[in-house]
Formats: sequence, C-alpha cells, structure tokens
Amino acid sequence: MGTLGIIAGFGRLPVLVARAVRGKYDRVVGIGVLESVDTELSSVVDAYHAINIGQLSVLLETLRQENITEVILIGKVNKDLLFQGIRLDDRMRALLSQLPDHSDDTLMLAFVSTLLSAGLKVLDQADYIPALLATEGVLSARQPSAEEWRDIEFGFAMAKEIGRLDIGQTIVVKQSAVLAVEAIEGTDAAIHRGGQLGKTGAVVVKVAKPLQDLRFDLPSVGSQTLQSMIDVDAKVLAVEAGKTLLVDREALVKMADEHNIAIVAIKRDSGNRESGNGTKL
Repeated sequence: MGTLGIIAGFGRLPVLVARAVRGKYDRVVGIGVLESVDTELSSVVDAYHAINIGQLSVLLETLRQENITEVILIGKVNKDLLFQGIRLDDRMRALLSQLPDHSDDTLMLAFVSTLLSAGLKVLDQADYIPALLATEGVLSARQPSAEEWRDIEFGFAMAKEIGRLDIGQTIVVKQSAVLAVEAIEGTDAAIHRGGQLGKTGAVVVKVAKPLQDLRFDLPSVGSQTLQSMIDVDAKVLAVEAGKTLLVDREALVKMADEHNIAIVAIKRDSGNRESGNGTKL
C-alpha cells in the first residue's frame, strides 16, 4: 500500500482527498505549500508538513524521508506568487531559469517531471474523488433561457480556445460578447471584472483544457465561485461535464437555487446536442 503524499494548495479539495484515501494506504502525509492551506488537513492525515512552495529541495527531501511513493497534487496555487517576492531556493531558481516560459502547463509539467525523476508516481487528481466530477445536465432548479444557452455555447468555444493557449479556464460572456478572460488573476477576479462590465445576467463558463493533464489543474468550482457570481449578479454557471470538480455539490446547488442561478454541466461533441430544455448546443 505504501505512503501517499498530498501536496496541497488552497481550498477544500486536499481535505476531501485525504478523507477519501483513508484505508487505501499505510500512511497519508499532507504537505501544505501555502499558508492558506485548509487547517483541517493536518488533522486528517498521519503526518503534516508546511513547506514554502519555493523550497523545492526541502520538499523533495521531506518526500524521501517520509518514504512517499505516490503523490497527488491538489488544491489551488496561484501563479501570481512568482511576482510577490516568494523565497526560492537554489534548486527552484535553477528549475525556473531553464523554462521557455512561465505558463501554467510549463510550470506544472516541470514540477511533475522533477517528482518523477525522484522516483515518485504522480496520480490523476480525480482518482479518489470521482463522485465530485460534474455529471451532464442542468443541476439547478432554474433552466437557462434560450439566450443563455447561446451564451453557454459561445462561451464554451471561447474558453476551450484560451485553454488551448494555456491562458486560463474561465470566461465571462453576455449576449455573445466576451466580458472577461481568466488569466493569472484567477477565476474569482475574472468573474468580478466581467460581471461588473456586464452589469447583470452574465454567463460564466469554466472548462478543462483541450489536452488537459489529469494530474494537475482540473477545473473546480465551489461556494467561493458562486459567491463571486452573486456579488455581480451573474446568472449562469456552465462547466464541462466529467472534467470539472464540484466541491460540495449539494450545498452548491442549494446556494444557486436560493439566488436564482442556473448551473449546467455540458459535453460538447462533433454534432448538435439537445440541452435539457430542448435548445440545440
């Protein structure tokens, strides 16, 4: 069974993974790489270490000392840390200096490659939390209107394109116009910016990248995403079915229903598809 390492960023997902793997490994070790890691994580693992994400040598040595054989990378780590004076050790500086750019995939693939070189297996993020993956359909009480379905279709295509370019995963649209594109600022900031421009009734679309690496950066939405939409009176959240993690789906849908927000999970294929209300996608 061995020892599993959970390399954790911000949010509830690391805690949910830690709970899900109980009994499946001899030991589970949590490694929080940010100060904002959920404090509950330390109480649901066998050992816990707080290591600054810039201290790559310390991280690798800790993995070795704990006899960790497999790792899951889970939780949000914002790339803007690169511009906030984060303390980097020599090994992390050397790694970053060798990269052609600092796009999300470039950074994460380099980190994964370093872990693989250390003899570790990097697991797919959803391996132990498949129940969190969004299932296809309208999840909320409210169905999107015909105009909102058109915005979902438009936004889905746009979001896939920014994903292909490795810019972000979220786009905010209204009346088939792009209001905001997520980049380094993150989902919530993009929603606030786009929602303020659209005034009311914006549609938020979040998708996986066309060539999504399942070991990292799967799109996820939770109560904070919905709260950002409520702040700017956005009215539809569309995600990609089977490739988006919903954190506490029941509470998320209840929150959406209370604010008359539609949540839909869609799949896009080569042909037209009927949506839940008969609208062609």
